[in-house]
Amino acid sequence: MSNTPNAQAFDLSGKIALITGASSGFGDHFARVLAEAGAKVVVAARREDKLLALVAEINASGGQALAVTMDVTQVSSVAEAFDATEQAFGTVDVLINNAGVAAPKMVHKTSEADWDFVVDTNLKGAWIVAAEAARRMAAAGNGGAIVNISSVLGLATSLGHGVYSASKAGVIQLTKHMALELADKNIRVNAICPGYFKTEMNGEYFDSEAGKKYIGSTPAKRLGEMREMNAPLLLLASDAGSFINGVALPIDGGHLLMSI
Repeated sequence: MSNTPNAQAFDLSGKIALITGASSGFGDHFARVLAEAGAKVVVAARREDKLLALVAEINASGGQALAVTMDVTQVSSVAEAFDATEQAFGTVDVLINNAGVAAPKMVHKTSEADWDFVVDTNLKGAWIVAAEAARRMAAAGNGGAIVNISSVLGLATSLGHGVYSASKAGVIQLTKHMALELADKNIRVNAICPGYFKTEMNGEYFDSEAGKKYIGSTPAKRLGEMREMNAPLLLLASDAGSFINGVALPIDGGHLLMSI
């Protein structure tokens, strides 16, 4: 047996992958990457119109995709989306738990409504979806991979991002906890912690002079490019990462290493 890594280890043919928050940004990109790797992809979000356009593009490119409407904060909505997935394709093998929101404000200007908005989606929603996936993976007995999308702001913090940082730190701890409890069921749970990439959520800021100046002060002196997420995503989602469990992987060009 060869010990040389090969592309086959990253192949997701025959796998069923569900991606939350797939109507834009990372979720849209992740769906395309997983489909190209051979997975049947199920794209989930609240905005069905954008999902249908994404599904049409993937199917036109030779992939297999399905759109399901999902509100990650509602248990019934999540269960219905998984039911629809199983009826169409089968049990989910790979979950990319990506749905997220932000409400950047200084802590003394943050309202209870702001807290609930961010934490309900980013942390409670991540737990609802991951727990639902884990129950179904365990019942099927085939194992699986859960990749929770956290943030470098779950490992550090930044002015105006206290609630967001708290929610993403919670995702990291949830990841470690689930990894520990699900390891004997052959279900791996890891987190990706992206640094700054331009998305629908932050594009206006990074197009501004202030945003450009800030990014110019970071070690890499640039934003990440979406393609730079591909290999880490596939590593944690595929058999190539079969002995990686419970990690929180920063993809940030060394941003967290900045001198203080």
